[in-house]
Amino acid sequence: MDLTALVSYLDRYLRVAEVPDAPHAVNGLQVANAGTVSRVAAAVDLCEATVRLAAEQGANLLLVHHGLFWGGLQPLTGRAYRRVTGLVTRDIALYSAHLPLDLHPEVGNNAVLARQLGISLRGEFGEEYGLPIGQWGDVDMSRDAFERRLAGLTGSAPRRMAFGPERVRRVGVVTGAAGSMIAQAAAADLDTFVTGEGPHHTFFDAEELKLNVFYAGHYATETVGVKALAEHLHGRFDLPWSFLDHPTGL
Repeated sequence: MDLTALVSYLDRYLRVAEVPDAPHAVNGLQVANAGTVSRVAAAVDLCEATVRLAAEQGANLLLVHHGLFWGGLQPLTGRAYRRVTGLVTRDIALYSAHLPLDLHPEVGNNAVLARQLGISLRGEFGEEYGLPIGQWGDVDMSRDAFERRLAGLTGSAPRRMAFGPERVRRVGVVTGAAGSMIAQAAAADLDTFVTGEGPHHTFFDAEELKLNVFYAGHYATETVGVKALAEHLHGRFDLPWSFLDHPTGL
């Protein structure tokens, strides 16, 4: 498939031009290739390891959630040089989508993880850069059963702050590092909030706001979006794909 046509489709589908993000996210095509895509690889992070794994899979497009440019302008030396050289010499294009993927209603990290948890989605909450990015909805199960379901999906036991009701009914999801949104979850009248990680002081936010909070891992909660996006491309364009698992444990 023509790379330009595929990138144009992804930009429209993910609303890349419309969704604000961090200044250095640089959503969209970050590195081109010779112009053709025949196999897609999906990964949470762009790093030397995922470039190597993409090459081993024979992919010529790498879809990631965290791309090249988070540190801003930097010389192409050391690790930055090795990452870019690895892509260019292997003819692998790089496409990155951060907030546009987080908040997408179909393939977004938040919506996909919420649906996998059995949550009946009802609305949005949690503002970032002026947009609501979280998804919330209804479920009815014990807190322990919900924790087991979450652990089964992510592959490890989440860190639990059990300050809300024992019966989980109104749950919000914002993947990644959204511990700072605990107050917004409480303001949305949720009883349970799922995210990846948060700083030390958020324990007291959960305790004093009487909210159940589950920290299920930054990496683990953000594997779902790139997988869903790659599967969407497979369904639409018949492009084979594979997921490159390079977990951080964080």
